[in-house]
Amino acid sequence: QLATVALYFTYSALEEEMDRNKDNPAFAPLYFPIELHRREALVKDLQYFYGEDWKEKIQCSEATQHYVDRIHHVGQHEPELLVAHAYTRYMGDLSGGQVLKKVAQRALKLPSTEEGIQFYVFDNISNAQQFKQLYRARMNALDLDKNTKERIVEEANRAFRFNMQVFDELDQLGRSLTEEAQDGGFPVHDGKGDLRKCPYYADKLAGQAGPSCPYHAAVALAKQPLVQLLLAACVAVAAGAAAWYMM
Repeated sequence: QLATVALYFTYSALEEEMDRNKDNPAFAPLYFPIELHRREALVKDLQYFYGEDWKEKIQCSEATQHYVDRIHHVGQHEPELLVAHAYTRYMGDLSGGQVLKKVAQRALKLPSTEEGIQFYVFDNISNAQQFKQLYRARMNALDLDKNTKERIVEEANRAFRFNMQVFDELDQLGRSLTEEAQDGGFPVHDGKGDLRKCPYYADKLAGQAGPSCPYHAAVALAKQPLVQLLLAACVAVAAGAAAWYMM
């Protein structure tokens, strides 16, 4: 539930700024509101968890507010960087959406009717892989100079770090709310450095991780429902951020 609240504030800010910049040449080719927008889906999830008066029961956490403030700054003052936040979030969601949905259902003991997990349901995307290819092609075709592209990559790294801070905060909140997560927590990756060292980049690490690899520590910790959900979300975001290093 706390993760859903954080996502609601994040996507509300992101989609507000996307709507604001839908005609900006630096972002317009990547504007897919029907296919991608998540705010309304998150509203349904919050209604399921908190009831019709959900707005009165939620508040934006400190880490999420920092993320939201950065998104608004970018949308209003540096719109050419908005692609970094959109790509990191939406491509991460599409990359790990089905896994996340199953983990959320199990961790939160949700019904099979998809109530409470509408966020992970992309009804208007029939083939996630093909859509991701289209999105990346549009992104690579943007008419941007080298300096702007470098700034976008750095902003993607920044977006990744914001996500890690939010997940870390949610983990801390979860540990304070339930005894089940007293041993929770997972390693934080800052999105920089050699991609081959990223503990979440499975394609590069398959069969290579040693006993000290933080991935194994994360797996060992992923025994509690809350940590399972947060770890899965972390992997999805990492999938989106990692692709920037492969452009």
